[in-house]
Amino acid sequence: GLPVPARLLRALWLRAPVPPVELLVGRTDVVHATNFVLPPSIRAAGVVTVHDLAFLDRPDELSPAERGLPELVRAAARRAAVVCTPTTAVARQVVQRLGVRDDRIVVTPLGVDPAWFVAAPPSGDVRRRLALPREYVLFVGTAQPRKGLDVLLAAHAAARQAPPLVLSGAAGWGRPSPEPAGERVLRTGYLAEVDLRRVVAGAAALVLPSRDEGFGLPVLEALACGIPVIATDAPALVEVAGGHAQHVPVGDVDALAHALDTVADAARDAGTAAARRAHASEFTWGACAESTVDAYRLAVS
Repeated sequence: GLPVPARLLRALWLRAPVPPVELLVGRTDVVHATNFVLPPSIRAAGVVTVHDLAFLDRPDELSPAERGLPELVRAAARRAAVVCTPTTAVARQVVQRLGVRDDRIVVTPLGVDPAWFVAAPPSGDVRRRLALPREYVLFVGTAQPRKGLDVLLAAHAAARQAPPLVLSGAAGWGRPSPEPAGERVLRTGYLAEVDLRRVVAGAAALVLPSRDEGFGLPVLEALACGIPVIATDAPALVEVAGGHAQHVPVGDVDALAHALDTVADAARDAGTAAARRAHASEFTWGACAESTVDAYRLAVS
């Protein structure tokens, strides 16, 4: 079909179930909405992926372009034959908060690219180009309110023995996190995939202080590199880490500061690194694709 502006379609679908997807792409058996918003259809079976439901509690934290998302997602859940979620934790929320039956949900966990398992720490040239310190803890993600950057910066400032903190990712939206002072915190901005893998592989630990997550792919990517992970106890992060991360309560500055202070004590022996990699290797894009095709078959049945 022809390209159609997404914002225009969303604005129309907020008012009425038109235009149907067949008008845009022709006859089809299944339409998979991979990012929350499911088009209406005449006969196509609908599959929608719901990555998380954090926006239901804090709609004020959505970017301006996404303000209609709560209503659109509720409509998608009613319309869909099948709802895909990345974790069982999100599946439970979809049942409880959107009223979707268990037998209409398929969990499709994300995968880890094989390149992460052989990623090498940054070379001297890369360290100089990115101004990386010799030792650092790392946050990876788009800066948005639910990522907990305010808690991370407060905890890092309170920690006494933590290595410097590197923040990697796009600028994002919402209230800006406090600007770091001095040389203890470095922002790299968005990194190309090759550079990102090197920066992750060279970190003393990955830190993910999110208030809420639907999956937490940086956790798996860090485990694939064999490095320690510090994350909150958000249900999806606990599920994905599978016992291979140090968890702290959401929003607990003191607990996170202590974890950062003791990151040097995190086990980095070969056996522990191998266990982290082995756990991450259970998540493949092939398995994600197979479970997604299962969702299509269920939808048309």
